[in-house]
Amino acid sequence: MAKIFHASLHGLSEAKDLVLFASDIGKTEWLDVDLEASKFYLLIPQSYDLRTEYDQGWKVTDIFPVNSVGIVTGQDGETIAINKADAESLAKKHNLSASTIKPILYRPFDIRHIVYHSDVVTRSRSNVMQHMLEGDNLALISCRQQSQPGDWRLCGVTSSIIESCSISNKTKEINSFLPLYIHPTTQGEIEMGITRKPNISAEFITKLKQNLGYTPTPEAIFHYTYAIFHSPTYRSRYAEFLKGDFPRVPLTRNIDLFHQLGELGEQLVNLHLIKSPIPDQASSPFIDHGGGCIVDAGHPKYENGKVIINKQKDGFMDVPVAVWNFHMGGYQVCHKWLKDRKGRTLSPDDIGHYQKIVVALGQSISLMKQIDEAIPNWPIDAEYN
Repeated sequence: MAKIFHASLHGLSEAKDLVLFASDIGKTEWLDVDLEASKFYLLIPQSYDLRTEYDQGWKVTDIFPVNSVGIVTGQDGETIAINKADAESLAKKHNLSASTIKPILYRPFDIRHIVYHSDVVTRSRSNVMQHMLEGDNLALISCRQQSQPGDWRLCGVTSSIIESCSISNKTKEINSFLPLYIHPTTQGEIEMGITRKPNISAEFITKLKQNLGYTPTPEAIFHYTYAIFHSPTYRSRYAEFLKGDFPRVPLTRNIDLFHQLGELGEQLVNLHLIKSPIPDQASSPFIDHGGGCIVDAGHPKYENGKVIINKQKDGFMDVPVAVWNFHMGGYQVCHKWLKDRKGRTLSPDDIGHYQKIVVALGQSISLMKQIDEAIPNWPIDAEYN
């Protein structure tokens, strides 16, 4: 097999050009890439000890086997609207009934309404999305690959169907959707009275029972997984492996740790669904300076703890910089939600929702720290075979 060597140079292009012109390829400090040990033949150096450790975890698609990528409409402007009334107008335009209108997670914390019908939606993914239309359910959102540089954060949660760019619109990061429960799809199942069943593989349940000595509820498994994926150490420790495939879940034999992470994950899930008891009068009051609560082009802007939405400087006060900079997937949440409402007047409900987002993200930052503090060491005390 051919030998592969690797070297890297970071910085602005002008500075890199100067270094390259002055360098001698024969004197460059090359790293030897072991292709036989590299699972994905990435042609870059990797920590193979960590690779072995990471691979002992369960790929999320092996835990939740029924899954698909998100909906692609082919014409968002003709099928998806910010409010239900506008969506009903779109349905009428397409000679479809109001019953085709469904809530959809369009972007983080941004539930919109879609005319969900095969006549107007190019790829409806109905074989999987149908499981979110039958009542209370949860679904994990993730991506198979990471294309943007920086920390991995390609994880979200939903209780509705999703659009394919709900947590990222970057190249290669089309969003995948993994429901917790699946509903009967055949007449035989319906006649047998089956209502729904967990979308969790039998092999994973067997392994988890071996580790813990009992079978957790589907919700407990979901919450544990969500907590793991929000551990800053998990994201940094396995960063190079998270780029190339669906994330993996390391298992623990420590029942107390499983419960503790599950509780923290449940809090995160509720925050990201805006289900937690967030006060109506949140900690970031909105100040109207005469701009009519309209989001101007080129906004929002962040200045000294204030999120400004227009030239008259209407905006939200006391927004921590860490919250303003918080990313979920490929989006800077506090910026994206307002930018997508350019030219619109924020209603009292919009203002209240944004304030809840600020609170949810602030509490998420705290919970992510608590998740790391709860894990005594890495690797998690998984049983490696």
